[in-house]
Parts: sequence; C-alpha cells; structure tokens
Amino acid sequence: MGSVIVVGTGIAGLVAALEASRSHDVTLVTKAELGESNTRYAQGGIAAALFSDDSVEAHIRDTLEAGAGLNARAAVRVLCTEGPERIRDLIRIGVQFDRERGELARGREAAHSSARILHAGGDATGAAIERALAAAVRESSARILEFCFVRELVVRDGRVVGIDVLKRNALGLTVASCLEADAVILASGGAGQLYRHTTNPSVATGDGAAAALRAGAAMSDVEFYQFHPTSLAVPGNFLISEAVRGEGAVLVDDDGRRFMADWHPDAELAPRDVVARGIAHRMAEQGGTPVLLDATALGSKFLASRFPGITRVCREHGLDWGSEPIPVTPAAHYWMGGIRTDDWGRTSLPGLFAVGEVACTGVHGANRLASNSLLESLVFAWRVVGALDIAARDSVDGEVPDADALDDAVQPIPVRAAIASEPFSRAELQRLMWDSAGLFRERATLEAAADRLAGWRMEDRETVASLETGNLLELGRLVVDAAIAREESRGAHYRSDFPHPRPEFARHTVWARKVTVPC
Repeated sequence: MGSVIVVGTGIAGLVAALEASRSHDVTLVTKAELGESNTRYAQGGIAAALFSDDSVEAHIRDTLEAGAGLNARAAVRVLCTEGPERIRDLIRIGVQFDRERGELARGREAAHSSARILHAGGDATGAAIERALAAAVRESSARILEFCFVRELVVRDGRVVGIDVLKRNALGLTVASCLEADAVILASGGAGQLYRHTTNPSVATGDGAAAALRAGAAMSDVEFYQFHPTSLAVPGNFLISEAVRGEGAVLVDDDGRRFMADWHPDAELAPRDVVARGIAHRMAEQGGTPVLLDATALGSKFLASRFPGITRVCREHGLDWGSEPIPVTPAAHYWMGGIRTDDWGRTSLPGLFAVGEVACTGVHGANRLASNSLLESLVFAWRVVGALDIAARDSVDGEVPDADALDDAVQPIPVRAAIASEPFSRAELQRLMWDSAGLFRERATLEAAADRLAGWRMEDRETVASLETGNLLELGRLVVDAAIAREESRGAHYRSDFPHPRPEFARHTVWARKVTVPC
C-alpha cells in the first residue's frame, strides 16, 4: 500500500479518492468545503451509449466530429467504450438518475446523434453525483482536509513527492505545511475565473494547473477554451443548460427572429463554439444587448418539472421563462487544455497524475462534445487508480505520456520582457482575457494583451485570494501565447485574421518550462 494525495473534490477527485482508498493510504485535499466544485453546478447530464438504439461507435463519431480533427482517438475510444460501465458504477454507489416508467430517462444535446444524456433531479445532475460520491468518500478510509490550499507541488530529484499547502486552523489563521506522498493526483478543475463572464464557481482559479506549470509539467492545448452559448444575462452568469435547446428551445434576436440557421444547418443544436460565436456576433450587431432564449413552446409545467433549478433562478430574477423569452449571453465554461497526460492520467513528471478538467487527455480535441466532461472525469479517474496499482506492483511510476496524437514536440514557454511593471486586479485580468482571448481573437489584440500581462506583477502573495489571482495571471499568459501561436481557427479557438482551419496546425501544442520547487 502506498500513500496518495488527491487534490480536488469534484467528480474526478472524489472517484479517484474513493477507488484509491481501497488499496492505498489516501489524503483528499480541497481548498473549500467537500463537494464545492464545477461538478456541483453541472446541469445537463452525463453522456453514454447505454441504450439499444445507440452505440459506442456513434458516440465516438460524435465526439470526433465535435473535436474538429484534434481528438486523441485512443482516448476517445477509452471514454466511449468504458463509459457505460462507469455509469453503472455510479448507480451502484447510489446516484439516483431520473427515470421514466422505470427506465433511465435521457435527453439529447447539441451535436449528439442520439438521445444519450442521463440526468438527475431534472437539471441537477452534477449535484446528485456530488452528493452520492461525497457520502461514499466520507465512509471510506480517505483522510479529508477541507479549506486546504495547494501553493506548490513539492519536487525532489525530478519527482513529485508532495504538496506545499496553506490550511486554516481552528482559530481561523492560515498556516503552511508540507504533505508528502508516493503519488499526487491533481483533480483540481479548470480556470474559468480567467474570464469576465463564466459559468464556473469562484473556486475555479486553475491552482493545480498553475502549480504543475511552475513545477515543469508539460501543458497541452491551452488555447482551447470553450464558451457556453447560453448563460442567463444576470450578475453571476447562471448556466442555462444546453439540454433546454435539446428539448426544443430556440434562440431569437431583438426582432424575434431565429438567427442560428444563418450559421449552421443544425441551428441551435450546432456545436457549442458555433452557437456561442453566432450569439456573440448577433449581440454585436444589436449593440451588445443579449439575445433571447425562447422556451415558451415547452410550457411552464414542463420547464418546472424538467428544469427546476433554472426555473427557480429565473423566478429569483423576476423572469417567467414559461411565458416569455429570457436574455442569454455566452460565458467561459470549460478548458479543453491542461496538464498533458496519457490515457492513464500520467503526466510528464514522475509521481504526478492528473484527471478531469485540469488534465488534457486529448479526448475533447479542439471542442468538447456536450456532457462528455463528467464522463471523462469518471472514466479517467478509475484509470488513474489503475495506473497507481500498476506502479505499485511493478515499481513503475509516472512516465512521459505516450498517448496517440500527444507526441508533438514540447515548446518552451515564451519569456517576454516587461514594458512596465505595474500591479493589477483580478477584474482587470478577466476583462483583458474576455476582450482579447475570448470568443474572437486576432494577432494585434493578442500581442497587446501579452505585453500587458508580461508587465503585471503581484504585490501581495500572502493570502489565498492573491495566490489564486497569481495563478490566473500565469495561466492567462500561457493561454494568450498559445492563441498567438495557433494561426488558424479550429473548434473553440477562433482567429478572425485566420478564419479557417489550416492543415499544418492539425496538431497539438505542448508547452513546458524547467523549474523545481523545494519544500
């Protein structure tokens, strides 16, 4: 039995901790309370080919088509082949998926050729999964450390041997300590707080990815950030699930005209990047005002039953979406890029594994297919634990990944000379990223953004909030540099100066720097 640290308590971290605790000494670390993660807010559901009128091959085809030619095919086959059994594992653990006449209920979302999206609580799928897994973890042998912030990975002789953390004690004071282990699994989620408009909770500040970057781990495809087409245009940008459009809701402009057919033959059910850009373009044409999501044809009774959470939030903002269209706008939603891993969650640093949104398996390519994110976390969390068991048995640990299509040459992270050195706020960073590296990008604004980012510095590195902002700054610099380097448009990455895909860029980008952090 070896010792394992798992960082993060979304579906990826909870599954990894639960499974690893069966044969390892596990410490589960989260910077907030157990269960506060992107998973809790996932509405639409989880995709899997579980039904007789569907197939694994069809799910694979849909995933590859959405990924715009950049998926790691072996990883996609793992995802879609192992997904159904992992869903059954969730049911055995206690996840109560919605049912109709005794059978699993299912919906359809954009770019899926079949209705294969399972949901729970109508639009509370993530919360239902989170509750069941958190309860199972609490009953396991895993030690749980809440309100414990990871500052750095501890690297010794080229191997990750632990984490450097800040933890709140009983008096409310923050104290530093070093936790060591045979392996560290990062399941710390994405970095949606990079952007002014985001569906992500406040904890999504990219802490695990930034720590891995500083430790020298290879990062891949970081330019690909997916923007969800429909968040409620109110403070907080509450997510309006894609499943709403899957049920038949349509998008209209200020004049009441459906406009998405101008962008794609599948209209509202086109891939997310297409719908998001179509909305953003129409918003620009009408002076920046949000477009409208019209779900009135579905009826108030159906909406309240199928989407109780969205219905509640609409009412809180004085909106009756059963009788009138509601205002929506795109928002940052999911990072396809992250720490480069193979199909077993191994990274380029021995001793370090990554799973979930913090990782880049290549499974999503340039654009994630709707409801594949929870499935990826679920499937690859089980595989990470399998890799740990193999390592313990054969004394082999995290090797340089060898997953197909992830063997591109590693590029050094650019070092830019700062024109000026000035402090900044997180809000300034979020505005800059939204305006310069959001839905529409082009070289002049990206280069200007890179220059500003190079000149920004952190004045305070003592509080968790300032450390989070510093992490966002580091990741923002990398996202902008990667967006500059990819001179094409593909999937979620759109360059107005290079509006079409280019064959020479049908490859993954991999970035790294050589740094070690002592304990």
